[in-house]
Amino acid sequence: MDDQNRYDRTNQHTTENLARAIYVVNRHAKTAPNPKFLYGLKKKALIKLVNEGKAKKEGLHFSNNPKFSKQQSDVLVSAGEYYFHMPPTKDDFDQLPHLGFLNQTYRNPKAHMSLSKAKTLLQNYVGIMEDKQPPKSFQKKTRTYEKPVFKRLGESYR
Repeated sequence: MDDQNRYDRTNQHTTENLARAIYVVNRHAKTAPNPKFLYGLKKKALIKLVNEGKAKKEGLHFSNNPKFSKQQSDVLVSAGEYYFHMPPTKDDFDQLPHLGFLNQTYRNPKAHMSLSKAKTLLQNYVGIMEDKQPPKSFQKKTRTYEKPVFKRLGESYR
């Protein structure tokens, strides 16, 4: 068998592979049991790509889901043929143009990569690892058993 066919090209840290992995992680983060880690992984990977010059901050968009205000902006980042949003820094408001509202007709291309492969690729690229403990909402709560108290008819329970 040829060595090039055996070598998996999706493990390389190319801009296109990293953008595809960020897309997969972002798509799964919406329904994940630990979305905080996945969104943090996405943000750190995008920041590193921008710092290396492999991705570019295009401008600011109004957020579709503002948190505590009526209006909030997100930074639009292009990496390869993918576009992502991330929270802005104070410098972004001074340096980037405001693009207005998000174009609802554009969609990122589909990516065929498993979540585990995407997480591994981004974790190796960024250099952080996931804490293997499940979130507190999924941890089993142990209760101590209390014997029921039976009183005679008419007696008070207090």
